[in-house]
Amino acid sequence: MDNLPLYSPDFDSDYPPEARALKDALAASDAVLFVTPEYNRSIPGALKNAIDWASRPWGQNSFDHMPAAVIGASIGQIGTAVAQQSLRGVLSFCNARQMTAPEAYIHFRPEVFAESGEISDAETTTFLQNFMTEFREHIQRVLTVLPRGAGQQASA
Repeated sequence: MDNLPLYSPDFDSDYPPEARALKDALAASDAVLFVTPEYNRSIPGALKNAIDWASRPWGQNSFDHMPAAVIGASIGQIGTAVAQQSLRGVLSFCNARQMTAPEAYIHFRPEVFAESGEISDAETTTFLQNFMTEFREHIQRVLTVLPRGAGQQASA
């Protein structure tokens, strides 16, 4: 979504193609995994902008009943804990069905993550595998009760 303009309600009656593409991609998805860094104790502005586009116009919220999980890594000792709390508040307003446990605040350290991006620490690998297993189970539970497409609004 490199070309996603800043959200404004002025666009609600005529979404730009980039925003329609985002909403279409979400409509075709069963769930969303948010992976976020922490900037100034919150989420990056670009992420908030994308959420604003996807959750509008009123009555056409792409996150309504969407299974979602939040994870992130940062160089700080508490990982992305504060950013994730900020994001969770936004997702609650958007009525996303969030996986609340396990939580995953990854402390990004060179000895854990190789230059290639691969995880070089077995404990972290196991933790992330378990997190993804829990997320898969969360998706299955949510979609059993609230199948995607049932009652969903069309994209803008």
